[in-house]
Amino acid sequence: MIRTVGVIGAGFAGLSTAKVLREFGFDVTVIDKEPEVGGVWAASRRYPGLTTQNVRSTYSLSDFPYPADYPEWPTGEQVQRYLESYVDHTGLREHLALGCLVRSAQRDPDTGRWLLDVAGLGTREFDFLVVCNGIYSDPFVPEFDGAAEFVAAGGRICHTVDFHDPEEARDKHVLVVGYGKSSCDVANATVGVSASTVMAVRRVIWKIPRKFRNKLNFKWLMLTRMGENLFPYFERRGMEKFMHGAGKPVRNSMVNSVESVVRKQFDLEALGLLPDGSLETIINGTVSLETPGFFENVAAGRLKVVRDTVIERLEPGVAVLGDGSRVLADVIVCGTGFHQRVPFLDEDVQAAVTDDDGNFRLYRHILPIGVDNLAFNGYNSSFFSQLNSEMSALWLAAHLTGLLRLPSAEAQSKVISERLDWTAVRTQGGNGCHGTNIVPFSMHNVDELLRDLDLTRSALARAKEWLVPVDPGTYAGASRDLLARHGRALAEQERQTVAPIA
Repeated sequence: MIRTVGVIGAGFAGLSTAKVLREFGFDVTVIDKEPEVGGVWAASRRYPGLTTQNVRSTYSLSDFPYPADYPEWPTGEQVQRYLESYVDHTGLREHLALGCLVRSAQRDPDTGRWLLDVAGLGTREFDFLVVCNGIYSDPFVPEFDGAAEFVAAGGRICHTVDFHDPEEARDKHVLVVGYGKSSCDVANATVGVSASTVMAVRRVIWKIPRKFRNKLNFKWLMLTRMGENLFPYFERRGMEKFMHGAGKPVRNSMVNSVESVVRKQFDLEALGLLPDGSLETIINGTVSLETPGFFENVAAGRLKVVRDTVIERLEPGVAVLGDGSRVLADVIVCGTGFHQRVPFLDEDVQAAVTDDDGNFRLYRHILPIGVDNLAFNGYNSSFFSQLNSEMSALWLAAHLTGLLRLPSAEAQSKVISERLDWTAVRTQGGNGCHGTNIVPFSMHNVDELLRDLDLTRSALARAKEWLVPVDPGTYAGASRDLLARHGRALAEQERQTVAPIA
């Protein structure tokens, strides 16, 4: 019988998992290498300009809204404070082991229990293990030819998560690699501080304005079911079939209108920053919110973007780009993504949960096949990552308490393979984060989890979300309903174990 659960990671996924499993009666311990909760929002990982991509009303946990005085797009520090408050609100504080690195996690083949070697704690043993370390926890920095000589001459090479203060660029020549949100945030933050700031961009992607035409908040389009269903999903139901069938001309007109607004609002042609593909490429999982002031700085010449290029090699104080141009560089900041890997698991377990291409083979992005007493949460990065993680925690609780009936291992494997194949096609073989990125299909994942639990939303509630931004608070009832079902199941078990009176 599973009683004790170890959770590795204290971000949104880890904390919501711990909160939900404790409500279902499990003894939970959350372990994180950082001295504070927060995951990607922890102080050690915050870069200048970091904010949420969602407005606060759509990025909260279902039963714990943000403080009313928070701005529409909370800063990284504010999100971390919010999660600290969540810990106290849910009584998780005494169940946290912070500042403790998990060096290894091994499963006892005889008992099925997990033995964790944890710095600062020694050996800890759990019946079940949930990996919530996050897909953005292991920064990837490319190996540049000439890097050793560049650093020996006083240069610095780092990832965006290791660049914490614009003052680190004071009077220095800064080269930022990449065009994602972190790259644009960091580059923009150094303008006016650095001697110069240049971006080397392999591929220009679409940026979504916080307010279309500087008036309409993007949440009314991108954070609704209508916005999500502008893009064709793996499986199509109801209105989706119409939008990508008979209604496709209307749908195409909507997408084209949005693209036209973005092109004009940011003056992309004039700046030379029009992406190669249409707005349809958002389906690749490459959508990114604008950095306020970024395009204005590019237009004014305070920030230079060199597109369609990479760093060919480094020399002391200089980066030579793919087109042969030479860029002065004292500090190179890389927004080049993250490794998706779980280094504390044995090689045989890692091989069992991934395929030959490193893609995670997880049913519903949670459950591996063939490895008992192990699950993942937070491996479904999306617009609504916190809601996806919370609903995944409910799904896991149902699995552990016997309330969830799973298909056969063969059927699960078939679903996983079909999804990974589809993801490879829609992301053109890249930007899929090894099967863990579900942008822009956040709510589809939520729907699948709730359907498995027989907790589907009413037609009216779903219809409302087509027109207004998703409100996580309306999903709090899912937890209450599942807990009530669990309570009835326990009562029935108790009734059946009571011997009849003669």
